Amino acid sequence: MSVIEHKEAPEGSPRRALARQTKPGRRQRGAHRNTFIAALPYLVPTALLYGYFLLYPMLDSVRISFYEWSGFRTQEPTWVGLENYVRLFTGADPVFWKAFQNSVIWVALAVLIPMTLSLLLALALNRKMIGRNLFRSVFYIPAVFASITVAAMWRWIYNPTLGAVNQVLEGIGLDSWTQQWLGNPKIALYSIFVAAVWQGVGFNMVLFLAGLQQVPPELVEAAKLDGARGPQIFRHVTVPALRPTFVVVLILTIINSLKVFDLVVGMTGGGPAQSTQVLALWSYSQSFSNHNFGQGGAVATVLLVISLCLVVPYLIWALKGEED
Repeated sequence: MSVIEHKEAPEGSPRRALARQTKPGRRQRGAHRNTFIAALPYLVPTALLYGYFLLYPMLDSVRISFYEWSGFRTQEPTWVGLENYVRLFTGADPVFWKAFQNSVIWVALAVLIPMTLSLLLALALNRKMIGRNLFRSVFYIPAVFASITVAAMWRWIYNPTLGAVNQVLEGIGLDSWTQQWLGNPKIALYSIFVAAVWQGVGFNMVLFLAGLQQVPPELVEAAKLDGARGPQIFRHVTVPALRPTFVVVLILTIINSLKVFDLVVGMTGGGPAQSTQVLALWSYSQSFSNHNFGQGGAVATVLLVISLCLVVPYLIWALKGEED
């Protein structure tokens, strides 16, 4: 009986079917486990570096926001609780609200203008045309430059006497339009934003180009056969196919807009009269210029919370939409 009991189950029996279902699952789990173990020697050093240079400073900045500290070793940090945050939100630090307002304006403009320009450029340069690769390179080159270099270039372009902008306006007879582009508190922030658009539009264009090349040509042809025209094809075929690209571009745009720093430092330093101050720069100024690391940490923490509140819900919604 023992020999009969241990014989292999006949083909088509429930036990044989169950074995076929369970064995691949175990085999697959084992393969995943082996792959993870094999990857550990490469993941652990990267995770340690990421934690030490990114996570630890971020968490330490949150910790310091509950202290009053000048940053010097001769002074011990003094626990003040939520006092630094109270100063921010009750108006004791009036520059904070100006920086907050400017950051919100920058994010709104960055979502509307550079993304739209990048998409239009990608749609134009995705077609077959003479010099297409040259135009792609020309539009992408500014994204390669360091932000501080771009700031130096545009500071010269906006120079009130020798700058290209005012000289062109004078050359075409629009002398009344000449401005102190970086010296006028009303337009200084928008002047810096123009430089940011010039630098960043090419990078987003490349991302959109990559997304457009993933649009299935057969869907476009089928839409044309059904009588759809350009706008209808773009709305019902191109846009849904570009959804993952929109997620990446929008998240990167929001994050880069909230942490804008180099351009403002290089072009105005936050002036004139704090009119171009932004949250990232004000956090730095409070910590390293005013030697108030607690207040600077509080500004940085507020910036972190704003970033998470904007990015995480949108990311969850986008991923949920892809699953559906």
